[in-house]
Amino acid sequence: MTKDTPSTTAAPVADRLTGFVLAVVLLAVIGTEWTGLAVFEPVSGVFAIAALALMTPFVGRTGRIFVGVGVLLTVALALTSAAWGEDLVIALGKASFIAAFFTALTSLRHAADTSPAIARCGKFLAEQPPGRRYLALTGGAHIFALLLNYGAIALLGSLAMTSARTEPNEEIRGHRIRRMLLAIQRGFISSLPWSPLAFAMAVSLSVVPGSSWAKAVGPCLVSAAILIVTGWALDTIFKPRIRTATGPRRYEPEGSWALMLPLLLLLVLLAVLVGGLHVTTGIRSVGVVMVVVPLIAAGWVLIQSETGRGRALAGRGGGYFARDLPKYRSELVLLMMAGFIGTMGSHLLVPVIQASGLDLTVVPGWVILLVLIWGIPLAGQIGANPILAVSLVAPVLPSPAELGLTPTDIIVAITAGWAMSGVTSPYTATTLLVGNFGGVTARHVGLNWNLGYVALTGVLLSGWVLIWAAM
Repeated sequence: MTKDTPSTTAAPVADRLTGFVLAVVLLAVIGTEWTGLAVFEPVSGVFAIAALALMTPFVGRTGRIFVGVGVLLTVALALTSAAWGEDLVIALGKASFIAAFFTALTSLRHAADTSPAIARCGKFLAEQPPGRRYLALTGGAHIFALLLNYGAIALLGSLAMTSARTEPNEEIRGHRIRRMLLAIQRGFISSLPWSPLAFAMAVSLSVVPGSSWAKAVGPCLVSAAILIVTGWALDTIFKPRIRTATGPRRYEPEGSWALMLPLLLLLVLLAVLVGGLHVTTGIRSVGVVMVVVPLIAAGWVLIQSETGRGRALAGRGGGYFARDLPKYRSELVLLMMAGFIGTMGSHLLVPVIQASGLDLTVVPGWVILLVLIWGIPLAGQIGANPILAVSLVAPVLPSPAELGLTPTDIIVAITAGWAMSGVTSPYTATTLLVGNFGGVTARHVGLNWNLGYVALTGVLLSGWVLIWAAM
Protein backbone atom coordinates (compact mmCIF):
# COMPACT_ATOMS: atom_id res chain seq x y z
CA MET A 1 0.00 0.00 0.00
CA THR A 2 1.39 3.38 -0.95
CA LYS A 3 1.91 5.86 1.83
CA ASP A 4 1.46 9.62 1.49
CA THR A 5 3.95 12.09 2.71
CA PRO A 6 1.98 15.28 3.52
CA SER A 7 1.82 16.60 7.07
CA THR A 8 -0.73 15.39 9.56
CA THR A 9 -2.65 18.67 9.34
CA ALA A 10 -3.10 18.12 5.61
CA ALA A 11 -4.94 14.82 6.17
CA PRO A 12 -8.68 14.94 5.43
CA VAL A 13 -10.89 15.66 8.43
CA ALA A 14 -12.66 12.28 8.09
CA ASP A 15 -9.30 10.47 8.22
CA ARG A 16 -8.13 12.37 11.28
CA LEU A 17 -11.44 11.74 13.03
CA THR A 18 -11.29 8.04 12.13
CA GLY A 19 -7.76 7.78 13.52
CA PHE A 20 -8.80 9.50 16.75
CA VAL A 21 -11.82 7.22 17.21
CA LEU A 22 -9.72 4.09 16.60
CA ALA A 23 -7.14 5.34 19.12
CA VAL A 24 -9.90 5.64 21.72
CA VAL A 25 -11.12 2.12 20.89
CA LEU A 26 -7.58 0.81 21.40
CA LEU A 27 -7.19 2.56 24.77
CA ALA A 28 -10.63 1.41 25.95
CA VAL A 29 -9.99 -2.22 25.00
CA ILE A 30 -6.59 -2.09 26.71
CA GLY A 31 -8.38 -0.72 29.78
CA THR A 32 -10.78 -3.66 29.73
CA GLU A 33 -8.00 -6.22 29.26
CA TRP A 34 -5.68 -4.82 31.92
CA THR A 35 -8.15 -3.74 34.62
CA GLY A 36 -11.27 -5.85 34.01
CA LEU A 37 -13.39 -2.77 34.81
CA ALA A 38 -16.76 -2.79 33.06
CA VAL A 39 -16.65 0.99 32.56
CA PHE A 40 -14.40 0.61 29.51
CA GLU A 41 -16.74 -1.73 27.60
CA PRO A 42 -19.47 0.79 26.69
CA VAL A 43 -16.77 3.29 25.66
CA SER A 44 -15.15 0.83 23.24
CA GLY A 45 -18.57 -0.23 21.91
CA VAL A 46 -19.79 3.32 21.24
CA PHE A 47 -16.55 4.33 19.58
CA ALA A 48 -16.54 1.13 17.51
CA ILE A 49 -19.93 2.16 16.14
CA ALA A 50 -18.53 5.64 15.46
CA ALA A 51 -15.55 4.13 13.62
CA LEU A 52 -17.82 2.03 11.43
CA ALA A 53 -20.03 5.04 10.70
CA LEU A 54 -17.00 7.07 9.64
CA MET A 55 -15.42 4.34 7.52
CA THR A 56 -18.41 2.71 5.80
CA PRO A 57 -19.16 5.53 3.31
CA PHE A 58 -15.63 5.15 1.90
CA VAL A 59 -15.45 1.36 1.51
CA GLY A 60 -16.43 -0.86 -1.40
CA ARG A 61 -19.55 -2.88 -2.02
CA THR A 62 -18.48 -5.92 0.02
CA GLY A 63 -17.84 -3.84 3.11
CA ARG A 64 -21.23 -2.15 2.83
CA ILE A 65 -22.94 -5.51 2.39
CA PHE A 66 -21.27 -6.74 5.58
CA VAL A 67 -22.50 -3.66 7.46
CA GLY A 68 -26.00 -4.17 6.04
CA VAL A 69 -26.03 -7.82 7.13
CA GLY A 70 -24.93 -6.75 10.61
CA VAL A 71 -27.81 -4.28 10.85
CA LEU A 72 -30.32 -6.93 9.66
CA LEU A 73 -29.05 -9.45 12.21
CA THR A 74 -29.38 -6.84 14.96
CA VAL A 75 -33.00 -6.16 13.95
CA ALA A 76 -33.75 -9.89 13.75
CA LEU A 77 -32.30 -10.46 17.22
CA ALA A 78 -34.23 -7.49 18.64
CA LEU A 79 -37.48 -9.02 17.31
CA THR A 80 -36.82 -12.52 18.60
CA SER A 81 -34.89 -12.16 21.86
CA ALA A 82 -35.57 -10.21 25.03
CA ALA A 83 -31.84 -10.24 25.80
CA TRP A 84 -30.85 -8.76 22.45
CA GLY A 85 -29.28 -5.71 24.11
CA GLU A 86 -26.82 -7.88 26.02
CA ASP A 87 -26.04 -9.81 22.85
CA LEU A 88 -25.43 -6.55 21.00
CA VAL A 89 -22.95 -5.44 23.67
CA ILE A 90 -21.06 -8.75 23.33
CA ALA A 91 -20.95 -8.43 19.52
CA LEU A 92 -19.75 -4.83 19.73
CA GLY A 93 -17.11 -5.99 22.18
CA LYS A 94 -15.85 -8.46 19.58
CA ALA A 95 -15.79 -5.74 16.88
CA SER A 96 -13.97 -3.37 19.27
CA PHE A 97 -11.43 -6.02 20.15
CA ILE A 98 -10.68 -6.71 16.48
CA ALA A 99 -10.32 -2.99 15.73
CA ALA A 100 -8.00 -2.48 18.69
CA PHE A 101 -5.88 -5.51 17.83
CA PHE A 102 -5.57 -4.39 14.20
CA THR A 103 -4.66 -0.84 15.27
CA ALA A 104 -1.92 -2.12 17.58
CA LEU A 105 -0.45 -4.56 15.05
CA THR A 106 -0.43 -2.10 12.16
CA SER A 107 1.67 0.33 14.21
CA LEU A 108 4.56 -2.13 13.96
CA ARG A 109 4.16 -2.35 10.20
CA HIS A 110 4.13 1.46 10.06
CA ALA A 111 7.51 1.53 11.82
CA ALA A 112 8.91 -1.29 9.66
CA ASP A 113 7.96 0.42 6.39
CA THR A 114 10.82 2.89 6.75
CA SER A 115 13.39 0.46 8.13
CA PRO A 116 16.41 -0.10 5.82
CA ALA A 117 17.11 -3.38 7.66
CA ILE A 118 13.76 -4.81 6.51
CA ALA A 119 14.47 -3.97 2.86
CA ARG A 120 17.98 -5.45 3.02
CA CYS A 121 16.70 -8.65 4.63
CA GLY A 122 13.95 -9.07 2.07
CA LYS A 123 16.32 -8.52 -0.85
CA PHE A 124 18.81 -11.04 0.56
CA LEU A 125 16.12 -13.71 0.97
CA ALA A 126 14.63 -13.16 -2.49
CA GLU A 127 18.03 -13.56 -4.17
CA GLN A 128 18.93 -16.91 -2.63
CA PRO A 129 20.07 -19.61 -5.11
CA PRO A 130 17.63 -22.44 -5.97
CA GLY A 131 19.05 -24.96 -3.47
CA ARG A 132 18.08 -22.92 -0.44
CA ARG A 133 15.60 -20.39 -1.87
CA TYR A 134 12.40 -22.10 -0.70
CA LEU A 135 13.47 -22.48 2.94
CA ALA A 136 14.93 -18.97 2.97
CA LEU A 137 11.74 -17.39 1.65
CA THR A 138 9.32 -19.48 3.69
CA GLY A 139 11.35 -18.95 6.87
CA GLY A 140 11.72 -15.26 6.10
CA ALA A 141 8.00 -14.88 5.41
CA HIS A 142 7.26 -16.64 8.71
CA ILE A 143 9.38 -14.12 10.63
CA PHE A 144 8.29 -11.10 8.59
CA ALA A 145 4.64 -12.06 9.18
CA LEU A 146 5.14 -11.45 12.89
CA LEU A 147 6.20 -7.88 12.17
CA LEU A 148 4.37 -6.89 9.00
CA ASN A 149 1.29 -9.13 8.89
CA TYR A 150 0.08 -9.20 5.24
CA GLY A 151 2.78 -6.65 4.45
CA ALA A 152 5.22 -9.60 4.57
CA ILE A 153 3.68 -11.01 1.39
CA ALA A 154 3.59 -7.59 -0.27
CA LEU A 155 7.25 -6.88 0.53
CA LEU A 156 8.77 -10.29 -0.19
CA GLY A 157 6.47 -10.82 -3.17
CA SER A 158 7.60 -7.62 -4.87
CA LEU A 159 11.27 -8.40 -4.17
CA ALA A 160 10.81 -11.98 -5.41
CA MET A 161 9.26 -10.71 -8.65
CA THR A 162 12.17 -8.29 -9.15
CA SER A 163 14.62 -11.16 -8.64
CA ALA A 164 12.71 -13.54 -10.94
CA ARG A 165 12.58 -11.03 -13.79
CA THR A 166 16.37 -11.18 -14.10
CA GLU A 167 16.02 -14.79 -15.39
CA PRO A 168 16.10 -14.60 -19.23
CA ASN A 169 14.56 -18.06 -19.79
CA GLU A 170 10.78 -17.59 -19.83
CA GLU A 171 9.97 -21.17 -18.80
CA ILE A 172 12.36 -21.10 -15.86
CA ARG A 173 11.12 -17.64 -14.90
CA GLY A 174 7.51 -18.87 -14.73
CA HIS A 175 8.40 -21.83 -12.51
CA ARG A 176 10.56 -19.65 -10.30
CA ILE A 177 7.80 -17.07 -9.77
CA ARG A 178 5.30 -19.75 -8.76
CA ARG A 179 7.69 -21.52 -6.40
CA MET A 180 8.88 -18.30 -4.77
CA LEU A 181 5.35 -16.97 -4.26
CA LEU A 182 4.19 -20.27 -2.78
CA ALA A 183 7.17 -20.33 -0.42
CA ILE A 184 6.23 -16.85 0.79
CA GLN A 185 2.53 -17.64 1.15
CA ARG A 186 3.10 -20.92 2.98
CA GLY A 187 5.67 -19.32 5.25
CA PHE A 188 3.16 -16.61 6.11
CA ILE A 189 0.27 -18.96 6.92
CA SER A 190 2.57 -21.17 9.02
CA SER A 191 2.77 -18.29 11.52
CA LEU A 192 -1.01 -18.21 11.98
CA PRO A 193 -1.38 -21.27 14.25
CA TRP A 194 0.94 -20.02 17.00
CA SER A 195 1.75 -16.29 16.69
CA PRO A 196 0.23 -14.11 19.44
CA LEU A 197 0.20 -11.33 16.81
CA ALA A 198 -2.03 -13.28 14.41
CA PHE A 199 -5.81 -12.88 14.26
CA ALA A 200 -6.10 -16.68 14.17
CA MET A 201 -4.76 -16.95 17.71
CA ALA A 202 -6.27 -13.71 19.00
CA VAL A 203 -9.83 -14.48 17.87
CA SER A 204 -9.61 -18.15 18.86
CA LEU A 205 -8.54 -17.24 22.39
CA SER A 206 -11.43 -14.78 22.64
CA VAL A 207 -14.11 -17.37 21.76
CA VAL A 208 -12.83 -20.46 23.60
CA PRO A 209 -13.39 -20.09 27.38
CA GLY A 210 -10.48 -21.15 29.56
CA SER A 211 -7.94 -21.04 26.73
CA SER A 212 -4.56 -19.33 26.93
CA TRP A 213 -1.67 -18.71 24.58
CA ALA A 214 0.87 -20.10 27.04
CA LYS A 215 -0.88 -23.48 27.04
CA ALA A 216 -1.58 -23.57 23.29
CA VAL A 217 1.72 -22.30 21.88
CA GLY A 218 3.54 -25.65 22.20
CA PRO A 219 1.21 -27.84 20.12
CA CYS A 220 0.49 -24.94 17.76
CA LEU A 221 4.21 -24.65 17.01
CA VAL A 222 4.09 -28.30 15.92
CA SER A 223 1.27 -27.34 13.52
CA ALA A 224 3.48 -24.55 12.17
CA ALA A 225 6.35 -27.01 11.67
CA ILE A 226 4.05 -29.37 9.75
CA LEU A 227 3.03 -26.52 7.43
CA ILE A 228 6.64 -25.44 6.80
CA VAL A 229 8.23 -28.88 6.39
CA THR A 230 5.46 -30.22 4.16
CA GLY A 231 5.73 -27.23 1.84
CA TRP A 232 9.50 -27.60 1.61
CA ALA A 233 9.25 -31.37 0.99
CA LEU A 234 6.72 -30.94 -1.82
CA ASP A 235 8.81 -28.22 -3.44
CA THR A 236 11.93 -30.41 -3.22
CA ILE A 237 10.35 -33.67 -4.42
CA PHE A 238 8.19 -32.29 -7.22
CA LYS A 239 10.63 -30.00 -8.96
CA PRO A 240 9.37 -28.85 -12.38
CA ARG A 241 11.00 -30.40 -15.44
CA ILE A 242 12.67 -27.84 -17.68
CA ARG A 243 12.06 -28.51 -21.38
CA THR A 244 14.58 -25.97 -22.65
CA ALA A 245 18.31 -26.65 -22.74
CA THR A 246 19.36 -23.46 -20.96
CA GLY A 247 19.68 -23.89 -17.22
CA PRO A 248 18.80 -21.26 -14.64
CA ARG A 249 21.13 -18.33 -14.11
CA ARG A 250 23.37 -18.85 -11.06
CA TYR A 251 24.31 -16.01 -8.76
CA GLU A 252 25.06 -15.29 -5.12
CA PRO A 253 23.02 -12.78 -3.14
CA GLU A 254 24.59 -9.66 -1.65
CA GLY A 255 25.22 -9.78 2.09
CA SER A 256 25.15 -12.63 4.58
CA TRP A 257 22.76 -14.30 6.99
CA ALA A 258 23.88 -11.76 9.58
CA LEU A 259 21.32 -9.45 7.96
CA MET A 260 18.65 -11.52 9.71
CA LEU A 261 20.01 -10.84 13.20
CA PRO A 262 18.09 -7.57 13.85
CA LEU A 263 14.81 -9.28 12.94
CA LEU A 264 15.59 -12.31 15.08
CA LEU A 265 16.46 -10.05 18.02
CA LEU A 266 13.19 -8.18 17.54
CA LEU A 267 11.33 -11.50 17.46
CA VAL A 268 13.04 -12.61 20.69
CA LEU A 269 12.17 -9.27 22.31
CA LEU A 270 8.52 -9.67 21.30
CA ALA A 271 8.35 -13.25 22.55
CA VAL A 272 10.03 -12.45 25.88
CA LEU A 273 7.89 -9.39 26.59
CA VAL A 274 4.58 -10.88 25.49
CA GLY A 275 5.21 -14.29 27.07
CA GLY A 276 6.77 -12.88 30.23
CA LEU A 277 4.03 -10.33 30.91
CA HIS A 278 1.33 -12.85 30.03
CA VAL A 279 2.67 -15.38 32.55
CA THR A 280 3.57 -12.94 35.35
CA THR A 281 0.47 -10.73 35.21
CA GLY A 282 -2.14 -13.29 34.15
CA ILE A 283 -3.41 -10.83 31.54
CA ARG A 284 -4.44 -12.46 28.25
CA SER A 285 -1.68 -12.55 25.67
CA VAL A 286 -3.80 -10.48 23.26
CA GLY A 287 -4.14 -7.77 25.91
CA VAL A 288 -0.38 -7.76 26.42
CA VAL A 289 0.19 -7.55 22.65
CA MET A 290 -1.95 -4.40 22.41
CA VAL A 291 0.44 -2.61 24.76
CA VAL A 292 3.80 -4.18 23.90
CA VAL A 293 3.58 -3.90 20.09
CA PRO A 294 2.90 -0.13 19.91
CA LEU A 295 5.70 0.47 22.45
CA ILE A 296 8.15 -1.57 20.34
CA ALA A 297 6.97 0.32 17.24
CA ALA A 298 7.64 3.61 19.01
CA GLY A 299 11.11 2.41 20.03
CA TRP A 300 11.81 1.35 16.44
CA VAL A 301 10.85 4.81 15.16
CA LEU A 302 13.18 6.41 17.72
CA ILE A 303 16.06 4.19 16.62
CA GLN A 304 15.48 5.17 12.97
CA SER A 305 15.51 8.89 13.83
CA GLU A 306 19.00 10.38 13.99
CA THR A 307 17.99 13.82 15.30
CA GLY A 308 14.93 15.35 16.93
CA ARG A 309 13.69 11.98 18.08
CA GLY A 310 10.85 13.32 20.19
CA ARG A 311 9.59 15.41 17.29
CA ALA A 312 10.02 12.49 14.90
CA LEU A 313 8.06 10.15 17.16
CA ALA A 314 5.22 12.68 17.56
CA GLY A 315 5.14 13.27 13.80
CA ARG A 316 5.15 9.58 12.93
CA GLY A 317 2.52 8.83 15.58
CA GLY A 318 0.27 11.63 14.35
CA GLY A 319 0.81 10.54 10.75
CA TYR A 320 -0.03 6.95 11.62
CA PHE A 321 -3.41 7.77 13.14
CA ALA A 322 -4.32 10.62 10.78
CA ARG A 323 -3.16 9.17 7.46
CA ASP A 324 -1.82 5.62 7.55
CA LEU A 325 -4.38 3.80 9.68
CA PRO A 326 -7.48 5.22 7.90
CA LYS A 327 -6.15 3.81 4.61
CA TYR A 328 -6.98 0.35 5.96
CA ARG A 329 -10.64 1.23 6.41
CA SER A 330 -11.79 -1.47 3.95
CA GLU A 331 -9.91 -4.18 5.83
CA LEU A 332 -11.06 -2.81 9.18
CA VAL A 333 -14.73 -2.73 8.22
CA LEU A 334 -14.61 -6.29 6.89
CA LEU A 335 -12.74 -7.63 9.94
CA MET A 336 -14.88 -5.80 12.49
CA MET A 337 -18.13 -6.80 10.80
CA ALA A 338 -16.97 -10.40 10.40
CA GLY A 339 -16.58 -10.62 14.17
CA PHE A 340 -19.86 -8.77 14.76
CA ILE A 341 -21.87 -10.87 12.28
CA GLY A 342 -20.42 -14.12 13.56
CA THR A 343 -21.22 -13.24 17.17
CA MET A 344 -24.75 -12.00 16.44
CA GLY A 345 -25.38 -14.98 14.18
CA SER A 346 -24.35 -17.40 16.92
CA HIS A 347 -26.87 -15.79 19.29
CA LEU A 348 -29.59 -16.36 16.69
CA LEU A 349 -28.38 -19.90 16.06
CA VAL A 350 -28.34 -21.13 19.67
CA PRO A 351 -32.14 -21.09 20.21
CA VAL A 352 -32.66 -22.71 16.80
CA ILE A 353 -30.35 -25.59 17.74
CA GLN A 354 -32.05 -25.93 21.14
CA ALA A 355 -35.51 -25.98 19.55
CA SER A 356 -34.42 -28.66 17.08
CA GLY A 357 -33.44 -30.97 19.92
CA LEU A 358 -29.93 -31.38 18.53
CA ASP A 359 -27.57 -32.33 21.35
CA LEU A 360 -23.98 -31.61 20.35
CA THR A 361 -22.66 -33.10 23.58
CA VAL A 362 -23.29 -36.60 22.18
CA VAL A 363 -21.04 -35.90 19.19
CA PRO A 364 -17.56 -37.41 19.80
CA GLY A 365 -14.93 -34.80 20.53
CA TRP A 366 -12.69 -36.01 17.71
CA VAL A 367 -15.49 -35.39 15.21
CA ILE A 368 -15.82 -31.78 16.43
CA LEU A 369 -12.07 -31.29 16.02
CA LEU A 370 -12.11 -32.61 12.45
CA VAL A 371 -15.13 -30.44 11.59
CA LEU A 372 -13.22 -27.37 12.81
CA ILE A 373 -10.06 -28.27 10.87
CA TRP A 374 -11.84 -28.88 7.57
CA GLY A 375 -14.93 -26.72 8.03
CA ILE A 376 -13.05 -23.40 8.25
CA PRO A 377 -11.29 -23.77 4.85
CA LEU A 378 -14.49 -25.10 3.27
CA ALA A 379 -16.40 -22.07 4.57
CA GLY A 380 -13.68 -19.91 3.02
CA GLN A 381 -14.65 -21.20 -0.42
CA ILE A 382 -18.04 -19.49 -0.14
CA GLY A 383 -16.64 -16.22 1.17
CA ALA A 384 -16.91 -16.83 4.91
CA ASN A 385 -13.95 -15.05 6.50
CA PRO A 386 -12.32 -17.28 9.19
CA ILE A 387 -13.16 -14.61 11.78
CA LEU A 388 -16.83 -14.88 10.80
CA ALA A 389 -16.81 -18.69 10.69
CA VAL A 390 -15.05 -19.08 14.05
CA SER A 391 -17.14 -16.36 15.76
CA LEU A 392 -20.30 -18.06 14.49
CA VAL A 393 -19.48 -21.69 15.29
CA ALA A 394 -17.36 -21.60 18.46
CA PRO A 395 -20.03 -20.07 20.77
CA VAL A 396 -22.54 -22.70 19.61
CA LEU A 397 -20.34 -25.61 20.65
CA PRO A 398 -20.66 -27.22 24.09
CA SER A 399 -17.86 -26.50 26.53
CA PRO A 400 -14.63 -28.42 25.83
CA ALA A 401 -15.12 -30.43 29.03
CA GLU A 402 -18.55 -31.65 27.84
CA LEU A 403 -16.87 -32.90 24.66
CA GLY A 404 -14.12 -34.65 26.58
CA LEU A 405 -11.59 -32.10 25.32
CA THR A 406 -9.53 -29.24 26.71
CA PRO A 407 -9.65 -25.61 25.56
CA THR A 408 -6.18 -26.08 24.07
CA ASP A 409 -7.45 -28.95 21.90
CA ILE A 410 -10.05 -26.61 20.39
CA ILE A 411 -7.47 -23.85 19.83
CA VAL A 412 -5.08 -26.20 18.03
CA ALA A 413 -7.89 -27.39 15.73
CA ILE A 414 -9.23 -23.91 14.96
CA THR A 415 -5.82 -22.42 14.17
CA ALA A 416 -4.93 -25.39 11.95
CA GLY A 417 -8.12 -24.90 9.94
CA TRP A 418 -7.53 -21.14 9.82
CA ALA A 419 -4.08 -21.68 8.29
CA MET A 420 -5.49 -23.98 5.59
CA SER A 421 -8.13 -21.39 4.77
CA GLY A 422 -5.31 -18.88 4.31
CA VAL A 423 -3.92 -20.79 1.32
CA THR A 424 -7.17 -21.98 -0.26
CA SER A 425 -9.88 -19.35 0.10
CA PRO A 426 -10.08 -17.06 -2.95
CA TYR A 427 -11.41 -14.34 -0.63
CA THR A 428 -8.40 -14.05 1.70
CA ALA A 429 -5.68 -11.42 1.38
CA THR A 430 -2.96 -14.08 1.03
CA THR A 431 -4.37 -15.71 -2.11
CA LEU A 432 -5.41 -12.36 -3.59
CA LEU A 433 -1.90 -10.94 -3.14
CA VAL A 434 -0.14 -14.04 -4.45
CA GLY A 435 -2.49 -14.24 -7.44
CA ASN A 436 -1.87 -10.59 -8.23
CA PHE A 437 1.90 -11.10 -8.21
CA GLY A 438 1.68 -14.35 -10.19
CA GLY A 439 -0.73 -13.04 -12.80
CA VAL A 440 -3.41 -15.65 -11.98
CA THR A 441 -6.72 -15.59 -10.14
CA ALA A 442 -6.92 -16.08 -6.37
CA ARG A 443 -9.05 -19.19 -6.98
CA HIS A 444 -6.29 -20.61 -9.21
CA VAL A 445 -3.77 -20.05 -6.41
CA GLY A 446 -6.00 -21.73 -3.84
CA LEU A 447 -7.34 -24.69 -5.81
CA ASN A 448 -4.59 -25.32 -8.37
CA TRP A 449 -1.30 -24.24 -6.90
CA ASN A 450 -2.16 -25.26 -3.33
CA LEU A 451 -4.60 -28.16 -3.67
CA GLY A 452 -2.04 -30.95 -3.17
CA TYR A 453 -0.36 -29.03 -0.37
CA VAL A 454 -3.63 -28.52 1.51
CA ALA A 455 -4.73 -32.14 1.01
CA LEU A 456 -1.48 -33.41 2.52
CA THR A 457 -1.15 -30.84 5.30
CA GLY A 458 -4.83 -31.29 6.13
CA VAL A 459 -4.32 -35.01 6.71
CA LEU A 460 -1.13 -34.42 8.72
CA LEU A 461 -2.68 -31.64 10.79
CA SER A 462 -5.78 -33.75 11.44
CA GLY A 463 -3.58 -36.60 12.65
CA TRP A 464 -1.54 -34.28 14.85
CA VAL A 465 -4.61 -32.61 16.42
CA LEU A 466 -6.18 -36.00 17.22
CA ILE A 467 -2.90 -37.30 18.68
CA TRP A 468 -2.56 -34.18 20.82
CA ALA A 469 -6.16 -34.46 22.06
CA ALA A 470 -5.58 -38.09 23.00
CA MET A 471 -2.42 -37.35 25.01
